[in-house]
Amino acid sequence: MKIAINTRFLQSGQLEGFGWYTHEIVRRMVQAHPEVEFIFLSDRSLDQSFLYGPNVTPVVLFPRARFAPLFLWWFEWSVRRLLKKMEVDVFFSPDSMCSLWSKTPVAMTCHDLVPIHFPKQIAWIHRYFFLIFLPRFLRRADKVITVSEYVRQDILQTFHLSANRVKTIYNGCREGFTPLHPAEKTVFRKRYSADIPYFFYAGAIHPRKNIHRLIRAFDLFKERTGAPDKLLLAGRFAWKTGEVKEAYDGSKHRADIQFLGYVPEEDLPGLTAAATALTYVSISEGFGLPMLEAMFCDTPVMAANASCLPEIAGEAALLVDPLSVEHMAEGLEMLWRDAELRQKLIEKGREQRLKFSWDQAADEVFQVLKSLVERR
Repeated sequence: MKIAINTRFLQSGQLEGFGWYTHEIVRRMVQAHPEVEFIFLSDRSLDQSFLYGPNVTPVVLFPRARFAPLFLWWFEWSVRRLLKKMEVDVFFSPDSMCSLWSKTPVAMTCHDLVPIHFPKQIAWIHRYFFLIFLPRFLRRADKVITVSEYVRQDILQTFHLSANRVKTIYNGCREGFTPLHPAEKTVFRKRYSADIPYFFYAGAIHPRKNIHRLIRAFDLFKERTGAPDKLLLAGRFAWKTGEVKEAYDGSKHRADIQFLGYVPEEDLPGLTAAATALTYVSISEGFGLPMLEAMFCDTPVMAANASCLPEIAGEAALLVDPLSVEHMAEGLEMLWRDAELRQKLIEKGREQRLKFSWDQAADEVFQVLKSLVERR
């Protein structure tokens, strides 16, 4: 069997959402199936660390597809020709795009419908491309994989696809996210927060992530409690972050709010494990991976009662209204005051995290690809 995979997001030192998903799924498939030939398609050379076995053939295709007009060129010309030339059996694309005109069977992972429901939160250079083409990609794919049942139902209801064409396969938690001993937590607190307890957020700084309301909720929490705790925000600034800057500039307690930027991968598990709680109050998500990472670190979670987050969190998170600063401030105060609540959430997290495994996810994705080949 010959499987081609879109690996554009496997960029050394720059792995984010799509990149991590690709890495975790594809690495396991390659290593579990040495009998299969895997062809990695990218728009630039891949680091050797991403060539997971001798059964991998990397192919660089022109052009560098980082902007909307070049996506079509890359997928519809370069990828399509390569799939035909190398007689590929099935094409797997993990980043919500695929080749519309290729005759090769396609499995595509769609992580969310943010471009459809929240188009103004997508950079203008990509916005209209996804509004036009994401529905076409979804209808073209022989099998659509989603990372939560929430996204699956959203796709079925929005685009009226056949239910058997859309399958939910949950994400897992990458290695390294484990609980820390108190002394180890102190090391991270000293490094990042002057040994002061902190609430933590990990992800892009973006309007959809609701950071501006989280900052205001933290301000209200500080005013009510006088707690010394800090708010640490780890992640790159995405576009259109004016609301976040406005909330920060208007905060009476901005000295206790730290934007950490892109945190080294080796430090992220420790930062998560040393936190009083993870705060994840995004308006819309496809999965909410930082919540799962917190569960594996025995860190309590406060999450929005919106989109997929209740599904992924189960009973392992304190759910709050993401549109209510008051409700989020109450949640922060409850987590700060109530040690029993924190311990209960930790214990529920230990149960909930058993539902999620990259090994299982990779096997399920492979079975989808195999079934498309057999059906062909």
